[in-house]
Amino acid sequence: MRTRTVGDPPAARRLRRELRLLETAAVSIGVMAPTLAMSVTGVAAAKQLGRAAPLAFVFAGLAVGLVAFGFVRLAAQYSHAGSVYAFVGQTLSPRWGFVAGWALLGTYLVFPPVSIMGVTVFARAFLRSTGLADDADWYPIALAAWALIWFLAARGIRPTTRSLLVFEIVSVALIVVLMVTILVRLASGVHPVSGTGGLSGKVFLLPPGIGVGTLALAATAGFLAFAGFESAGSLGEEALAPRREIPRAIWTAVLFGGLFYVTCMVTQSLGFGLDSAGVNTFSRSQAPLGDLANHFVGSTLAKLLDAGATLSAVGAGLGGVTVAARMLFAFGRDGLAVPAFARVSPRHRVPSSALAFEMLVGLTLLTCFRLAGTAPLDVFFYLATLGVLSLLVMYILTNVAAVRQLGRRSTKEATLAFLGCAIATYVLYSNVWPVPPAPYRYFPYGVLGWLLVGLLVTFVRPGFVATAARGLERTASEQAEVPRPRHRPTS
Repeated sequence: MRTRTVGDPPAARRLRRELRLLETAAVSIGVMAPTLAMSVTGVAAAKQLGRAAPLAFVFAGLAVGLVAFGFVRLAAQYSHAGSVYAFVGQTLSPRWGFVAGWALLGTYLVFPPVSIMGVTVFARAFLRSTGLADDADWYPIALAAWALIWFLAARGIRPTTRSLLVFEIVSVALIVVLMVTILVRLASGVHPVSGTGGLSGKVFLLPPGIGVGTLALAATAGFLAFAGFESAGSLGEEALAPRREIPRAIWTAVLFGGLFYVTCMVTQSLGFGLDSAGVNTFSRSQAPLGDLANHFVGSTLAKLLDAGATLSAVGAGLGGVTVAARMLFAFGRDGLAVPAFARVSPRHRVPSSALAFEMLVGLTLLTCFRLAGTAPLDVFFYLATLGVLSLLVMYILTNVAAVRQLGRRSTKEATLAFLGCAIATYVLYSNVWPVPPAPYRYFPYGVLGWLLVGLLVTFVRPGFVATAARGLERTASEQAEVPRPRHRPTS
């Protein structure tokens, strides 16, 4: 069967437009992986803010909203599989558009292996708690998750987004059951995990001695729980009405994440207890949701939560490879990468070669860490740190582009985008200074090297910037010619 390459007629190189709002938002929510985030990020906030840990996510949500504002405004003007490559390329310059896309690609080359390591951590916990295996080897579990993600991603964008919806609905529903149970039992007089407690509004009051600086630092950790909110932007050529639905999808992800995170953190803080004993127990917990489930419900729900977090991690990996494959597709189509990346499978309309490359990069990373004997959690945090640093650089570049674009029509909107840029810069700064301990102190240099390679290519490769400019212009013209479907496409 013939594959479609960069030399084919324009219509043969297009992805299929078939996604509506909920399906588009599913990618952003799936990459954020709210269930997985709440399983690992709340403890850090409790260590810094004590009983007021939910405030970290209140302020993080507001900060992310400002960062997202620039994305939303640019997504309302440009629809492109390369998302920020086009957002920045059309507003600043094709060179900086490529660098922004390169930064995003750096993130989504490592985020899927991060998600797969999340699968291994929670799958092993599930196997251990159910007595099926006390110390299962993580590598076979990782391979199974890797194969499942590739299978689901290769079936087409609609099956991909629907799988994401199912995974997140199931995993979030389990946490909602836990939260409701905790609040009901606390209201009926059941004691928290440690110390004394009950229902109280003190979760929104900073304890004595904790200042605004500590709150801002804790909010940066909460900010990272929203990483991936921008992923819907990569569906600019697959959404039915991208300039309307993608901005709505981004806002949906941010609003859902903010509401879910704050509610979950309030419940966790109350569940562990608001006095010093409860805060100490919360800040030392390695599995806060599981500890709460065991205390308030029983071991069965704790096991199900491990299974739910495993599903959430699979969904995050699936969303990640979707974003990376479309960035590679955009680069290949515009002549900035190997032409094979522009191939689209005839049946499922998936950039199959780009997806295969992304999956092989993930497999290589997983195998190298396995051969090195690295612990699963270490692999998770090593790769997550690299991905987040590159993502923050992309946030800064995109909001700089938004400032320039919005400044032409509205000083107020440009100011909001500038604040988003300042927030992303602060979060990046707080992740590299003070200098973290080894090996994390070396990771910023790795990200800097990756970005410099991308920037250097734009200077040393003859005609690179002109090629990017022509590609962006051609795609913009093609997208303008695509008729809007009148009826919902069939599966």
